Amino acid sequence: MIKVLKFSSVAALVLLGSASCTDLKVKEIDSVVQSSDGKFRPIDPTSGLLGAYKDLSAYTDQANIYALGSHTSGEMIPPTRGTDWGDNGVWRSLDQHTWNSTHGQVTDAWYQLNQRVSKATIVLASNPSPAQAAEAKFIRAFNMSHLVDMYGQAIFRKATDAALDNAEVLDRAKAYAQVLTDLNEALAVLPEAGPDATRFTATKAAAQCLLARMILNKAVYTTAGSGPYTFAAADMDAVISNIDAMKGYSLDNSYFNNFTAGANKESILMCHPDGNPQNRWRMTLHYDQEPDGWNGFTTLADFYGKFEAKDQRIGIPAKKDSSAFAGIGKGFLRGQQFTKNGVAIIEQRGKTPLVFTDDVPLSGAGVKQGIRLIKYHPADAKQYNFMRYAEAYLMKVEALLRKGDAAGALVAVNVLRTSRGASQLAALTPDVLLDERRRELYWEGYGRTDEIRFGKYTSGPGVVNKEGYTTLFPIPAAALASNPNLKQNPGY
Repeated sequence: MIKVLKFSSVAALVLLGSASCTDLKVKEIDSVVQSSDGKFRPIDPTSGLLGAYKDLSAYTDQANIYALGSHTSGEMIPPTRGTDWGDNGVWRSLDQHTWNSTHGQVTDAWYQLNQRVSKATIVLASNPSPAQAAEAKFIRAFNMSHLVDMYGQAIFRKATDAALDNAEVLDRAKAYAQVLTDLNEALAVLPEAGPDATRFTATKAAAQCLLARMILNKAVYTTAGSGPYTFAAADMDAVISNIDAMKGYSLDNSYFNNFTAGANKESILMCHPDGNPQNRWRMTLHYDQEPDGWNGFTTLADFYGKFEAKDQRIGIPAKKDSSAFAGIGKGFLRGQQFTKNGVAIIEQRGKTPLVFTDDVPLSGAGVKQGIRLIKYHPADAKQYNFMRYAEAYLMKVEALLRKGDAAGALVAVNVLRTSRGASQLAALTPDVLLDERRRELYWEGYGRTDEIRFGKYTSGPGVVNKEGYTTLFPIPAAALASNPNLKQNPGY
């Protein structure tokens, strides 16, 4: 028999209780596998580190981590069309903020994130080189940062802990501190490198960007309840200094170039090539388009209305020139849709023109309702962006605004708007800046975190449960049952 160190899953106990003398393959949930004598056996740090990078492909899925960060915001809606995307209300509850501690995606995201934290810890316990240790600390910090943000708690088990012990749990303040410790220690060793559309390994710029992201949200992470939040000037200075320290990055004047293999100015950290961005177009395109999609997620007309017609972020029309996937445009897809040769598509279920409409209900939607969004185009997408410079740039704008330099923030945000072909803003307020972040970063996974920080999370267009406790997700019921060190978040 093998022994499984349980982190927060009853699955480990079930496996141990039912194992006999047969060969048993453990389905990894959030556990560390030990040898039969209960002693930790180091792994090859090179292969372990590569596996940890590949595991980040979980963030490219349309469900779980990504869904919790996007469907809960006002920029994305998961309409149920007949029985399609019904799934017993799982998707609708994200939009409405009516999830509970048994919600499948809330549960799966918890296990995914804690498992990835533990895998990085295993690499760190396996005699890595200083460079490998720095990368493992970054990966651990990256995954734990999402636990801080979404759950306010994190499992933290040493690789050498005794089998079946209840794992240590870090509360939000301790988990936040651990993320900063890992990042600062990694920063001293990680290599300096500029933008690269193929780089999936950690660099100083990646650590600086994640440090800035965490410190920008420090007020959220250290304030009980749902705000309002007070942003300390010293913290905003730290955000600015981290971003200013990033070398070689600039805004790309061709917005959609950022999501292609030719990205060469903004790319900070990409997904390993094993995890490609195809879910981003599959999850939104219609069955009868080329490539065909799952006819799922859309945005709302109100969100589309936040863009000026000349803002290049609103999209690029389909080429319709017979080249591969030329019937698909970039950005917002509205109205009649076409084949790659420019022929109007007839929707095969109803035998009517495939026209995407602005209106879309959450329940009972028609198969053609809802504006679709495409950032990663199937014709030229390659690797998925985890971090790009525009996010860092807008964090600096926000830090300037929150520390009282509204004039400097306005100048900076207008530089970005000019690069996107948008008109100049006359003034900048927090609400105006939130809309600018939405325009720049839509469907990149920041929606929920931004709305919480700006105080807009509980008042979104689809929100049914407007209670402030929903700024944290519940600890899954199964996890609570297996580890008494976990405490349920307020309200659940």
